[in-house]
Amino acid sequence: MRIATWNVNSIRARVDRVIDYLHRGDIDVLAMQEIKCRDSQFPYAAFEAAGYEVVLHGLNQWNGVAIASRLGLEDVEVTFPSQPGFGPVGDDGQPPVEARAIGATIEGVRVWSLYVPNGRELDNAHYPYKLEWLAGLARDTQSWLAEHPDIPLALMGDWNVAPFDTDVWDMAEFVNSTHVSQPERDAFFALEGIGLTDVVRPLLPEGYTYWDYKQLRFPRNEGMRIDFIMGSPAFADLVESAEIVRDERKGDGPSDHVPVVVTLTGEDEDRPMFL
Repeated sequence: MRIATWNVNSIRARVDRVIDYLHRGDIDVLAMQEIKCRDSQFPYAAFEAAGYEVVLHGLNQWNGVAIASRLGLEDVEVTFPSQPGFGPVGDDGQPPVEARAIGATIEGVRVWSLYVPNGRELDNAHYPYKLEWLAGLARDTQSWLAEHPDIPLALMGDWNVAPFDTDVWDMAEFVNSTHVSQPERDAFFALEGIGLTDVVRPLLPEGYTYWDYKQLRFPRNEGMRIDFIMGSPAFADLVESAEIVRDERKGDGPSDHVPVVVTLTGEDEDRPMFL
């Protein structure tokens, strides 16, 4: 099974690129972030023609997550139980929960597509929201692993955290900035403390996953590593190889992120090929 995560930065603008990559990359399951559309606006027909089933959580032109699979999708769950809301409170006295998390099971593998809040600036209200969001995810993950310790579980997506100094091109550019602050890194590493591991880094210790569109960041390789696949022990044991698909940042109209892919062992020779 080949599983990928990709912040596509608007699926309607990049559906042709995404479908083309699914073909070339022989991808079975794709977790997408920043789809930037409602359910009624998603280009289902293009995915269905390619042989993929899609589930998504999209509320408006912001955020949005989805999972596409050519191996089926079961036990779909929108948002995780402890996911906090953000913004003005509604009639129920609670802030709205944004479209940032969706989970599904594919052939016994539990996958979550996650778009962690950006944080914006250290003194912005989005920053404590980001920390609360990550803390809630850690609590729920710990409960999932306690209930099902042997499940192959992958939390994957755009984490908006650079855990190590080497995950940004120049730490001097990030003084007093989000993404690299110690509380954010601590929140990320808390997931490792409950049993998850970054299953890509041992195989690919170097490489960025994001380059801003501004200031020629990509040609200068001034990037960040902020897209991760965090796996449970049972999932990590299945990982055979990994890839950061840097070339997907090239060409016309790319996303500012690139796919991160893992291949799991035990593949069935009869798994579907691209249609």
